Amino acid sequence: MHGMPQQLEAVIDGYLGEDPACLDDVALQELVVGLEQQSSRLAAARAQVLSEWDARGLWRSDRSKSASARFARDAGCSPARARAELCRARKLRTMPASAAALAEGDLSVDHIDVLARANHGLLAVLFAKEEQELLANLKGLRFSAFVRAVAYWQSLADDEVCEDEALRAKDNRYVTASATTGGVIDVRGRLDPIGGEVFAAELVRLENIMFQADWADAKAIHGEALQSDQLARTHLQRRADALVEMATRSSAMVPGSLPARPLFTVLVDYETFTGRVCELAKGTVISPGQAAEWLDQANIERVVFDTPSRVIDVGRRARLFTGGLRRAIEVRDRHCTGPNCNTPADKCEVDHIIEWSAGGETTQTNGRLLCAHHNRQRPGQHSPPNTEDPDPPPDPDPDLLPTNVPYAILHE
Repeated sequence: MHGMPQQLEAVIDGYLGEDPACLDDVALQELVVGLEQQSSRLAAARAQVLSEWDARGLWRSDRSKSASARFARDAGCSPARARAELCRARKLRTMPASAAALAEGDLSVDHIDVLARANHGLLAVLFAKEEQELLANLKGLRFSAFVRAVAYWQSLADDEVCEDEALRAKDNRYVTASATTGGVIDVRGRLDPIGGEVFAAELVRLENIMFQADWADAKAIHGEALQSDQLARTHLQRRADALVEMATRSSAMVPGSLPARPLFTVLVDYETFTGRVCELAKGTVISPGQAAEWLDQANIERVVFDTPSRVIDVGRRARLFTGGLRRAIEVRDRHCTGPNCNTPADKCEVDHIIEWSAGGETTQTNGRLLCAHHNRQRPGQHSPPNTEDPDPPPDPDPDLLPTNVPYAILHE
């Protein structure tokens, strides 16, 4: 191990001496994935060495005030990076199965950090007991599903701890609007998951309306060759204007008007899930207690699963997936079913697996969620040219636009 840096240097020099342009497509794909796996293995070795260095207290030899300060200075990395590396190394001491998976290249550093955040406080004892089983259940999941599954485990592991953390998340909410130079208002804040979803959903809805207006105005000037940088406002400027619009509409709201009601979707008889966990539309796991306080202000939608892949069949003769049928497919698929795509359901189109023109029916079993990109990439579909700027969006279909209220999914 003493000569490992020199050996690594020789191997890396060998890779840097090769020209990737000389590789065929298959070899280049294998190299990209293989290097990432070996990077995970190298991270495991780094953590093992750093953990021993930390345990011996060698960082004190020059009177450094902390291990991370010494590591950041000597390694030439940022303090934040040094703290993250040390935290991971310390956590992996208590996570032998996870450390082994990282060393084998089966998990990435990002996976380890998700698990490390779950292995804390009162949950640490249970994590040590269930680590092997937990990793077996997580094997093969795409990263977003991995994160959600770990959050499920946290929620189910200890309801009392979960509710305490949820309460702290709400107690830690804040917003500041401070006047700066020239009367500019600096807005900063943090919201709990449900309150944040209410805010973010309306902000996105208004920003989308403004985007459509900006696109129409610019198209009238520049025609079909319109580029995104020719719009009157940037994405962040529209977000700022949307926030002002929210305040303007609130001040003009008639007293006694009813606000939008969040939608909570309750799934029952779904064998894939056990226990009692809740989830927002974007995949954020919340506690049952967080959802409960909204129930007197929310609409409740019940979706009954026959099997994990079947909700209900309706609308066999309809051309478009709308209403309850669309909702059933959204709840079932959760995100785009294209390769390694995590585009959320409210940003997807519902596509016929067997095309309507070929006799495919508009049923749940023949429907799937696809984002606009993957829907265009279907065999036989026209693929747009690979340009730097995205294609202009089509006229919005009212049935496909996201609603102006968030929803949560309760698994029972």
